[in-house]
Amino acid sequence: MNWFKYSSPQTFYPLAGRMAPWFMGVAVVLALPGLYIALFAAPTDFQQGDAYRIIFIHVPAAWMSMLIYMVMAFWAGIGLAFNTRLSSMMAHALAPTGALMTFIALWTGAFWGRPTWGAWWVWDARLTSELILFFLYLGYMSLAAAIDDPRRADKASAVLAMVGAINVPIIYFSVKWWNTLHQGSSVSLTRAPSMVSIMLTGMLVMVFAFWAYSIAAALMRVRCEILERERNAAWVKELGGS
Repeated sequence: MNWFKYSSPQTFYPLAGRMAPWFMGVAVVLALPGLYIALFAAPTDFQQGDAYRIIFIHVPAAWMSMLIYMVMAFWAGIGLAFNTRLSSMMAHALAPTGALMTFIALWTGAFWGRPTWGAWWVWDARLTSELILFFLYLGYMSLAAAIDDPRRADKASAVLAMVGAINVPIIYFSVKWWNTLHQGSSVSLTRAPSMVSIMLTGMLVMVFAFWAYSIAAALMRVRCEILERERNAAWVKELGGS
């Protein structure tokens, strides 16, 4: 399959329309058993009690907040380097979902921190860097919306996205670089997981559910972005007429 033919908005638009429902369906199919494991099948933690169950939402959202930002910065950089319209549209389409995931991670972290640490918020290294990530998302979207010329907006927001990408490894390694209240990673590629198998299963199922949802949301949003940017193109006018 020649994937390069989908690099133009005109050819990618129908492909995104066909793919989005499938990814949304996968998200729903995975979220249902994931939530069942999180709320009912997973045992109560001997230290944190049932309060720990919020991590089945918090951890996937936090992971996605970082992953989406890196993907957004990648597409923004491709658009800046090669002046490709669709790449910049993809970056813009990813930003709102990334901001949502960061917001969910911050709020669920606060609800988890209250019974665990005794405080809704502390200026912990990981919490603070995650908050900065949220502001980076907001800044990216605000900058893109503040410039009337789409091409200039793409370039300016791309620079911000790429500069802000340095914050992502800071978030990830913050618990190793500094003495923080935030616990270390329970899942790592270099060592065995520190949670029982049923908890790990539920966590991974929810991660893939969040992943599928993020892809579906980005595909649906990029279709709107394409229609907005290409509204004067002949193929969009024909699409509206049909």
